Amino acid sequence: MEYVERKRLLFFGLPWTFTKYTVREDDVVINSGLLKTYENNCYMYKIQDVELQISLAERIFGLGTVVCFTGDTTHPKLTLERIKNAKEIKDYILKASEEARRKRRTLNTLDIGSDGLEDPDPDA
Repeated sequence: MEYVERKRLLFFGLPWTFTKYTVREDDVVINSGLLKTYENNCYMYKIQDVELQISLAERIFGLGTVVCFTGDTTHPKLTLERIKNAKEIKDYILKASEEARRKRRTLNTLDIGSDGLEDPDPDA
């Protein structure tokens, strides 16, 4: 399955921007720019969490913003701004990222340390 969406203007939700989002089974690709173009890829297994943000104006025009929190060093927060079918795409990314981690047998861990404080008695 593949989703291809364009970033849209908030005014009537028209796709008059030069940013295209492609969500595939293995990765998420963001293409942007007109004269100088940028392409940013993130493998699906690196996506740790997904968030859906919908403002009042976005809700009026049927748009939404999907934020992907990743383990990618170059782009730790991927934002798919003002897209149609945002909830469906968010759900797909969440399920596909979990499946990709299962296929690769990767483990997503969080650092819940002591906020940089050292152990007062390391020998104990």
